[in-house]
Formats: sequence, C-alpha cells, structure tokens
Amino acid sequence: MTDRIWKREEQAVFALRSLYSRYGYVPYKMSHFEEYELYVRNKDFLVSDQIITFSGEGGRLLALKPDVTLSIVKNAPQTPGVVQKVYYDENVYRDYREIRQTGLECVGDLGEYEISEVVMLAVRSLALMQERFVLNISHMGLISAVLDSCGLTDGEKKQAMRCLRGKNIHGLQALCQGNLPAWEKLWTLAACRGSGEDVLGQMETILTTQEERTALGELAQLWRILKSGGRTESVRLDFSVGSDLGYYSGVVFRGYLEGIPASVLSGGQYDKLPRKMGRKSRAIGFAIYLDLLQQRSGEDDTQDIDTLIVHDGSIDTALLAQAAAKAAEQGSVLVSTSVPKDRTWKQLQRFEKGAQVE
Repeated sequence: MTDRIWKREEQAVFALRSLYSRYGYVPYKMSHFEEYELYVRNKDFLVSDQIITFSGEGGRLLALKPDVTLSIVKNAPQTPGVVQKVYYDENVYRDYREIRQTGLECVGDLGEYEISEVVMLAVRSLALMQERFVLNISHMGLISAVLDSCGLTDGEKKQAMRCLRGKNIHGLQALCQGNLPAWEKLWTLAACRGSGEDVLGQMETILTTQEERTALGELAQLWRILKSGGRTESVRLDFSVGSDLGYYSGVVFRGYLEGIPASVLSGGQYDKLPRKMGRKSRAIGFAIYLDLLQQRSGEDDTQDIDTLIVHDGSIDTALLAQAAAKAAEQGSVLVSTSVPKDRTWKQLQRFEKGAQVE
C-alpha cells in the first residue's frame, strides 16, 4: 500500500514536470535553509508562523524552509518585459511537519496571458491527477472592491471574509446593519456560484463602482480565455474561495479531486508580496499538496502498473527487451520472473518456453 502511494506521487510529479516544461517553465531548487530574517519580514505571507530555526555559521539564524514562494520572488529578475517561469518539487516544514508539495510560480512583468496560462495549468494539473475534479475560482480584487463600497471598517472586512469563506449568510446580514444596498452586494457574493456565464451576469447587476467593474472585467476575460480553450467544464466561480486581504490581489483558486475532502491545489495572484519586497514585479502561482493523494478513496483498487510482463527465463533477452519497450510506449511496465504480491496491473503478458502465452 505504501509503495503504491509513493508510486502514485512519483507518477504525478513526473507528469506535472512534463506539463510545465512544455510551457517553458524551468526547475527551481532551493536549499533546505534560508535566512530567518526573510520569513520574519514577510510573516504575513506565510501559511504558518511555526518556523523551525537553527544557528548557522557566524551566528546567523537560519530557518528550515516553511515556504518556497518567498525564495522564488526574492531571487526573481526585475527586468522590464522579462517573466521568470519556474516549477518545483520540494519538502517544506510547517507546524513541525514535513510536507511535500510541487507547483509553479510565474514572476515578473506579467500580462493577461501569463495569468490565464497559470490558471489553465492549474486545470490541466488536476486533470492529470484524476478525471473527476473541480477548480473553484474567485477574485480578491473584486471582493475587496465590494467590501470597500459597502463602507466596512478593516475589522468588519476581516469578519466579512470569514463569513464568505464559511458561507455564513446570517453573519453577513448582521454586518450590514440594515444597509440594504450593502446587503444585496454581500448576499450576491455569498450566494452565487457556478458557471461563469451565470455568476458574472448576476454580479454585473449589483456593482456600482469603477473598481468593482474593473475587477469583474478581469474575471470575465479570464473565463472567456479558459472557455476558448475548452477548459471550463470542471471550473466554477465561487467567492467563498478567498484569503487574507493582505496577500492575494487578483484571481485566486482552489482545486479538488474526487474522494479527497480537502483542496489539493491552492494558488492565486499575489502582487502584494513582491511590492512589499520593494520590487515592481507581479506574481502568480500555485502549489499542489502531494501528501493528500493518499486520502483518495478506492486506493486499494488502483492499478499502479500498466503492463506486467512475467517470463520463465527461457525467452531471448533481446525479444524480452523489445516487448518491454513496446509496452513502455503505452505506459508503465514491470518485467519480472514471478507475479509480485504487492503490485497491481492493468494487463498481463506471459512468456513461457521462449514464446508469449495467450
């Protein structure tokens, strides 16, 4: 079982690397340790504030990496017109746990295409891991603009975000305190979810400020691009997908696979991080939490080999190699002199007395 889960993770990483490479992303590798000061200065952009630290050479305080994004943004070029596209497969350390994640980051002078490409790659990443999936998309710029137009204080905005994430309609109503225009906007944010055509149409009727309309236009354009590529069948707009207002600035998204109760993919546009670092770059990316794949239901029934070739040792080695190479063109293959007890397969080929047995 453990070997099968490990193999599923490795197969997923291999397929994802291949996908990202085809779109011009290059591998990024960081050391196990980073200057602790980097994380202290940007703690608002960390998932967890539980950082494991060590004393390094010369008394420097180092951190066992809790995050990959900060390192990528810190080292990204700032040349006008240049975009850095990287993917990674790293172990990070949060809340005293080792977590394996893979993902990609796109940092630099981003345009409309780069943002839509990352979202499209999130869709394709989920599709590579499982046929049945959902990607929920929101837009923090739109949510922020709506909260501003409702006249909420900073504290009320944080409370509203918690209500949106929890789909707490009654909590949102209490925040409005009888302000009917504000209630209409917040109710629409919380209640409408589904296909882009439906959600965008509903949102358009209640927006009143230019900031709101600009953000909605960005979301509408993203949906149009995804739809033109045939990538919206498993995509939903859902404004309960949100985060801290201080982190994400534009599109945000979470991905789910059937049989896993938590999101396996999380990402979005985070221009505020490079700005805080004194950079003019824009940034978008996502991470996939590979450790969650083992929670998928029906794991025991999953075949981890496409073709198993079993032989009695009498077949000519060259012919055996040809059979293995032909099978490998269609998927994974294992050649063995016996049937392994700890593996499963889709098809079996047997060779006895120098020939294949039907």
